[in-house]
Amino acid sequence: MKTRILAVLLLLSVTGCGFKTVETGHRGILTRFGVVEGDARTEGLYFYNPFTESMHQMDVRLQAWKGNTEAYTKDVQESKITFVLNYRLHPEAAGTVFRTVGEDWANKLIPQVIEQRIKEVIAGWDAVDLIAHRQEANAAASKLITESLGAKDVIVTNFAITDIEFSQNFNAAVEAKVIAQQNAIQALNKTEQVKQEAAQVVIRAQSEAQSMKIRADALAQNPKLVSWEAVQKWNGVLPVYMLSGAMPFLDVTSKQ
Repeated sequence: MKTRILAVLLLLSVTGCGFKTVETGHRGILTRFGVVEGDARTEGLYFYNPFTESMHQMDVRLQAWKGNTEAYTKDVQESKITFVLNYRLHPEAAGTVFRTVGEDWANKLIPQVIEQRIKEVIAGWDAVDLIAHRQEANAAASKLITESLGAKDVIVTNFAITDIEFSQNFNAAVEAKVIAQQNAIQALNKTEQVKQEAAQVVIRAQSEAQSMKIRADALAQNPKLVSWEAVQKWNGVLPVYMLSGAMPFLDVTSKQ
């Protein structure tokens, strides 16, 4: 009789006892009548009373989220920001996060923080400057997001802005500005070239004028230099006829 009673009690205890395995990369949260009991359980097999207790699992593995959001720049240009975030829940805070936020903590905590911080950073740059300083904007956003999520027991291992898109009108305006700048540089270079060429002409003219002045001064001081230069230029052929006057630099007068 006693054996039957013990068997019945054992059967009742077994059938009335639940068990659940906390999987690798998770923390088990035991609740009794909806209230968290004790600290989070690590990986392993656990028994509990299925009538009054429940075992929940919180994922503490590394997660990756690729998303996008819209933000306005300082000069009110709309931009579409694409980003990637790697994060995980702090294992020791699993119970607290479950109690205050719930099992879907990632959907409740992360998106609002990401969007808020990205908008803050993008709003600090003009659109053109944002393109040129994308790495700096990325670093600033990463710092703010890491600090904000860290305060909520979410560990950020990496954040990166992977793409920044602007409207077609803005892209066309930027392209037109770049072309205008290139044309302006070409025009400036051409103007500088013309100035240099003009300066060279002036220098040559000044040099020739100086040369002529020196020659003129020399001739004024020595008239015979004219005949000497003529001799230097004569090709040795006498003219066929002369209309009047004496032949230059040849003295044919006979002396008696």
